[in-house]
Amino acid sequence: MIFIQREEADRNAITEMVQRSGSGCVVQFIGVVRDNSEGKEVSNMTVEVYEEMARKQLEDIRAECKAKFGVQEVAIVHRYGEFKVGDELVFIAISAGHRKAAFKACMYFIDELKQRVPIWKKEVNPDGSYWVEGEKRE
Repeated sequence: MIFIQREEADRNAITEMVQRSGSGCVVQFIGVVRDNSEGKEVSNMTVEVYEEMARKQLEDIRAECKAKFGVQEVAIVHRYGEFKVGDELVFIAISAGHRKAAFKACMYFIDELKQRVPIWKKEVNPDGSYWVEGEKRE
């Protein structure tokens, strides 16, 4: 389940979509706009997406999570548009029989998203605006 949209995720509905019979857990990740980036203040952000390619990459990552970690279901909502500090950008929900698999899959999903998916962020601070390059893995 991949959703690329302007609207905030309906977290309860998405959670219900992923929960399966036999699920021992549903792990959720919520990514929000921070008030700082690399030591600089951030006041707002623009997110742009190449939707067709992003959808393909997100589907691939979703399938990889299911195959590598044996999770039952994976859903993501990624937003685009104009955002202010504190706004929700990403919501991921993953169901699994056991929490370890779900947590590992969730970490894998967000790390791969940051590396592979054509989604661009432009941050605005008191010095101006700039496009953010892909994040390095920690």
